Amino acid sequence: MRWAEGIDKLGIALYILLCVFAIVNIYSVKAELGEKQLIFFGISCFVGMIIFFMRTKFFENMSAIIYVGGVLLLVGLFPFGTEILGQKNWYKFGGFTMQPVEFAKIGTALMLANYVSNPDFNLNNRKVLYTSLAIVAIPGIVVLMIPDVGSLLVFFAFLMALYREGLSGWLFGVIFIFAAVFLVSIAVNPLYVVIAILVIAAIFVFLNFYTIQGNVMYIIAIVLTVGLLSALSYGSPYILTKLPKHQRERIEVLYKGEKAFRDTSGYNLLYSKTAIGSGGLVGKGYKQGSVTQGKFVPEQETDYIFCTVGEEWGFIGSTVLILCYAIFIGRIYYLAENQKSTFNRVFGYCFASILLIHFAINLGMVMGLFPTVGIPLPFFSYGGSSLLAFSIMTFIFFKLNYADKNSLV
Repeated sequence: MRWAEGIDKLGIALYILLCVFAIVNIYSVKAELGEKQLIFFGISCFVGMIIFFMRTKFFENMSAIIYVGGVLLLVGLFPFGTEILGQKNWYKFGGFTMQPVEFAKIGTALMLANYVSNPDFNLNNRKVLYTSLAIVAIPGIVVLMIPDVGSLLVFFAFLMALYREGLSGWLFGVIFIFAAVFLVSIAVNPLYVVIAILVIAAIFVFLNFYTIQGNVMYIIAIVLTVGLLSALSYGSPYILTKLPKHQRERIEVLYKGEKAFRDTSGYNLLYSKTAIGSGGLVGKGYKQGSVTQGKFVPEQETDYIFCTVGEEWGFIGSTVLILCYAIFIGRIYYLAENQKSTFNRVFGYCFASILLIHFAINLGMVMGLFPTVGIPLPFFSYGGSSLLAFSIMTFIFFKLNYADKNSLV
């Protein structure tokens, strides 16, 4: 079939496999939700078919409108949003809810891809760099104001795409260092942290003495960085006390263990780890999980759906699921890197990086390696907004890839 040439069959097959396996597991947790997710999957596939019949240039030409629309939907949450589980990040229409941040990610990916594909794009130009960062920062700031910390973390995916296009790795290093100092200073005496910072700074200056010597801006940058890190070290415990109780406890769980908060923020994690660990090698069997069927884990059909897989399908089932995600995400990166069009490549990198961050944080969350932040597992967690948004990105990319493979240019 000539028309099928260029359709990435492996990618589409993995997408269908993940969605179907998700429906099976959601049905195990709650049958009516599994049936709803099946309907959402059908709607997503229908939208995907429409996307495949659209002109490829549509996404590039409409990127600014889609981006602005996504930002306006986020802003509209403040007067019109509905609060669910303590966060006002949903619209409610009768019996249906919609989370606009999922669609804002699509608009941001399209807008960033459109801007980067400009022939004059060069991240060495400060105006270009600041504009690129502003495209990501505008919706990110609105998400922070909601506040939705989990979704805010996902916006770092766009920086990963910009890194592929020439963004300096120093930015990631600075973010990592500040985050590490904040977390370490919670558990360690800030004085010891400051001493470690000074020692590391001294070693850095010694190794780069001839580069730094006489360079006033370099010296100012080092002094400023050391000062800010030292201030952050002493300020971390204070910042922690000012966070809302549930957010503070979610961070403290990493240090004190879930049993110390078994009646509050550690409850989900305690039973999640119990469910995953009790699955053993091959699992207890479909709909045979005592934790799953006992409804011990709140939000088990959404953020904590992986514990259902661990309990009912065991280590083997969990490993197969992780491999499917790894292959799918790796496939998107591979196809993105081989696109002829810069727009296609950047959108592909944005999409793959969004999937990677969602996947890594969600699994880290249910296994106690990352604080609970409310990030769904792509294609797998229950929810129409999440599934539809991820499906739209999937079909847009595979449509772009299809057009690229059939292009004569």
